[in-house]
Amino acid sequence: MAQLEEPRNVLHALVLARSLTYAEGAREYRRNGRQLGDELGDDSYRTADVSEPTWRRWTSGQQRRPPNPPAPRILERMFGRPVVELLRPACQASADLQPALNESDIAMTARDAAAHAGHAASAHLPEMTLDQVEDDVRALAVAYETTDPVAAFRRAEDLLLDVQDKLERTQRPRQQERLYLSAGMASGLLSVASFDLAMLGPAVQFARTSAMYGQTIEHGPLQAYAHGALAYLAYWCSRPTAALRNINIARGFSGVGAVGQARLAAIEARALAHLGRPQDTEHAIRAALAPATDLRDDLHDDVGGEFAFAPARAAMSHATTYLVLGDAGQAESSAKHALQLLDGDPQADRPVQMQVTVDLARARLMHGELDGAGEALAPVFATAVEWRTIGLVDRIARLRAQLARPELVSAPMASSLAEQIEDFVARAAARPLPGSRLAIEG
Repeated sequence: MAQLEEPRNVLHALVLARSLTYAEGAREYRRNGRQLGDELGDDSYRTADVSEPTWRRWTSGQQRRPPNPPAPRILERMFGRPVVELLRPACQASADLQPALNESDIAMTARDAAAHAGHAASAHLPEMTLDQVEDDVRALAVAYETTDPVAAFRRAEDLLLDVQDKLERTQRPRQQERLYLSAGMASGLLSVASFDLAMLGPAVQFARTSAMYGQTIEHGPLQAYAHGALAYLAYWCSRPTAALRNINIARGFSGVGAVGQARLAAIEARALAHLGRPQDTEHAIRAALAPATDLRDDLHDDVGGEFAFAPARAAMSHATTYLVLGDAGQAESSAKHALQLLDGDPQADRPVQMQVTVDLARARLMHGELDGAGEALAPVFATAVEWRTIGLVDRIARLRAQLARPELVSAPMASSLAEQIEDFVARAAARPLPGSRLAIEG
């Protein structure tokens, strides 16, 4: 006959009495945290989680001090005892761990449960309201490429504030789940707009916010998208190793379809190129071109737009990656392929097309084709000021640096292009970030 495990503290005794495994306890911990978060209006409770090592430490009998917030209130909600008592040795429990119930206790619990259920039932939103929120977020995601970044930021900000307000007005879990997903998407769009406007700090913060909303509802595609954003923001901040760490995290989430996986592989390829690993970069590009699954997901495929990763966007990304590697031939080939794919798009006058056009010019300049580079740049100089995003401005600024090579300095066309580029950057909505090593450079 197996020997019963001796409880190490009151918390451990209660866990044993309920036969709770770590997974079951963590699930209850998250559920109670979300309840407290909704009651208190505090996101630190809504997103609270507990790792297995922490759970084992709490039940080991070795920890005597209360853990950091929000853990104490969540544990007290789970087990109905003050946290200081939960951490005491089992022999010092103030009462039996399974106290006897009386009729008054049962009646009180029944009344409390009925009151809570009544409150939850009354606190909900019309389903059409949620449908409209989702439609608005999806519409912005689809229209993002044709919306200037300042206007896109303002619309996404309004959407996020509206969703957060609605989260305060519903207690229904399914409605909250839909709203958290919309909040995560709005935060993701705010991250993109911040990046386009050269505000990298806020871009990182919004991406992390998006990831946390995804964690709250355990939505794998949203978390993967957000960590992919954190990865490319990392290599823009000269931290390609951190970018790879975020890609590895992103790949750990379930439910990510082929489009999402292709996006992650393309971001990984750029980080590897910055690390000077051409063979690994080629392997990542091949993975982006041929994902290992044909699955779809409800973010990258069903919402799409800015959350998608169309073939043209992929080819554009690979062109920039080849520039980082110094492979002018492959960069030019990928840039031409991207432009061919965009040529049939009715919304062709976009920053994404201008960015890959600059990449084509840079590839030609690496070949020494000054005339070809100038020809490619002609439509770029006509880009409206509000569309001169950081990705476009930094690309063309780096091309300006290429024009300073000794063999080009005396060429009249080089001087003319350099002057046009300087004027283009001076009038841009977004400016190169001083002191930062930019993502398109090796």
